Order: sequence, then structure tokens, then C-alpha cells
Amino acid sequence: MRRGRLRPAAAALAVLLLPLAGCDRTAAPAARAGAAGEPAQGGDRGRHLPPVVDHVRTTDRVVFLTYDDSAERDPAFTGLIRERRLPVTLFLTDTVAGPAYGDFARLRSVGASLQNHTLDHRALSGLPYAGQRAEICGQQTKLTSRFGVRAHLFRPPHGAYDTTTLRAAADCGITALVLWRAALNADGALTYTRGDHRLHPGDVIAVAPDHPTATDLTSRTEDLLKTVAEQGLRVGNLEDYL
Repeated sequence: MRRGRLRPAAAALAVLLLPLAGCDRTAAPAARAGAAGEPAQGGDRGRHLPPVVDHVRTTDRVVFLTYDDSAERDPAFTGLIRERRLPVTLFLTDTVAGPAYGDFARLRSVGASLQNHTLDHRALSGLPYAGQRAEICGQQTKLTSRFGVRAHLFRPPHGAYDTTTLRAAADCGITALVLWRAALNADGALTYTRGDHRLHPGDVIAVAPDHPTATDLTSRTEDLLKTVAEQGLRVGNLEDYL
């Protein structure tokens, strides 16, 4: 297997608002000053900051399925992960997922990866360093104490981040900020944040939960798997590439 190669993190990043599974949505991404892959500048020059990725460079014909909170509301979802041996990645917010950590433990037991989505789901960009660090490191501690794992991937709430977010994430042990190039909406439609409207090898897909019960999550995921297969792709394990 050929793993994707990570590029250095962006600098002087303005607020980025993208449609996010389990988060408030906006119609389109906001403009930003830099792009992932540009070198850090100013006080962060030479400092290793985590890259921001919505796509992994790889020759493997894989895409990556990611979910934010609420995935546990569909009781059939755990069965789907187990039966298909799907290597999904779940980004958890403590105040949202905390009451259902037992359900997420069951998802982890069948192969789901549990990663960081902050303590309280606050939009981080513009917050001081101490506040951002508390949100990210605080959830690191929660995930370690509850599941015995140290998350190394992080999805900022609402897709909003800035250079301070990258600094705080790095200091909390995060190795990559994970956004998405494609999103599966609650109505079953695939939307894209950039590029042509089809899946490509290495794409990160954010699967939105249904509201308020998320009982259709399993069937939408099954339909998505058909689309993935029809395009000659398969689901890869994001942790193997980042």
C-alpha cells in the first residue's frame, strides 16, 4: 500500500466555513488567505504544524468515510460497520457524544476510529490560544480516560480554524486537521467543496447524521458504498494514510 504524503501546514489561514457532518452548515466555503500545503510564515516559520487535509495524495483507489457525533443514534450502524468491516473515522465532541460514550465504545470494538472534535463544539477561529488549547487538549484527555486512546486527528467544529488552531492542535499532539472534499447530506445527496462533482481516490467524505434521530444513517451509508463501488473505489482506513 502506498501511503499519502503530507505537506506542511498553511499559514495566515482565515476562517474556513464548510458544510460539516453533524455541524451547522453554510452554503459555500468562505475565502481564506492561504491554502493547505503553503509554508508557515512569521513566528511559526520552521515550526512543525499539522497539515490541513480534505484529500490524501495516494495512488490507491480509496476514499475515507468520516462521521461527527450522532452516528450512534442509528442502532443498525454498528452492525453495518461490523458486517462490512468498514474502517470509518468518528470525530467526537464531549458535550454531544459524552452521554453515548458506551455506544461509541461498541463502535470502536467493531473497528471504528475515534478522533477529536473538541469539548464543546465551539467555533475556534478567532479565539485566543488558551481557549483553543483547552477545547482540543481537554477532549484529548476525555478520549484517553474513556477509551484509552490518544487521538491524533482533529476536525475543527464548523470547519472553522486559523493559525492559532494549528498551533494549539500541535501542542495537544494532533498530527493532522481533517476537513472533507465531499459531503453526504441528510437527504442522500453528495455535495463537493471544490473541483468536479465526482469522487477521486484519496477524497475525505463527511457523512451527515439525520435529524433528530439519525435512523436513516445506515441506509444512506449503504447507498454511498454503492456509489463508491460503481466508481471503482473502496473505503480505506484514514489512519493508515495520515
